[in-house]
Amino acid sequence: METLEQIKSRITHALPGARIEIIPNDSPAGQRSLLVDADHGAAIAQFLRDDPELRLDYCSNATGVDWPEAVVKTKIKKQVIVEGVEKEIEETLETLRSGCLETVYHLYSMAKKHGPVILRLRTENRSDKNHLPSLTPVWRSCEFQEREIFDLYGIVFDGHPDLRRILMWEGFVDHPMRKDYVGPDDYDYEPTPHDDVLEKTKQHQAAEVKA
Repeated sequence: METLEQIKSRITHALPGARIEIIPNDSPAGQRSLLVDADHGAAIAQFLRDDPELRLDYCSNATGVDWPEAVVKTKIKKQVIVEGVEKEIEETLETLRSGCLETVYHLYSMAKKHGPVILRLRTENRSDKNHLPSLTPVWRSCEFQEREIFDLYGIVFDGHPDLRRILMWEGFVDHPMRKDYVGPDDYDYEPTPHDDVLEKTKQHQAAEVKA
């Protein structure tokens, strides 16, 4: 299979204006990924599926990621002159990373027997600009997985054929996989009563008695 650099080059040639970034991975697996802009997300997905060299005809997994606003620290090395002697020092730069939500798709080719190619799309923010194009029209296997991401993370997939909650009930407030989600403390029944759940329940019941 082609390298990500080659795939990126051919996508940008086929779809001028598409913004694509190769995301590194420092884990032992080292699986790099392609971050693409939402405006071209559906067209890029179709290119990856239909291109005769790639034929990425199967999406095995679609997952959500929550990226809250955070300060990112980066260490850099620089040369300085100290009392006439050149020395290398290490500095830490702090930059503010804006928050967003992300979907990650793992793509394979059943026809060509290769993969995965990992595709990423990110929303503009975590609040009102939380829309991404649905890739279900390209890979049908995304349908229930995008519903789960919508349910648990709150990403709205434009063009999805049946976008509704799949795990939580209709009318449930918030999205449980968000990193700032605060769970309830008034459990009526817990089949596996973990200590922290029991403690929250006791505190809630005590507060109701006082009220």
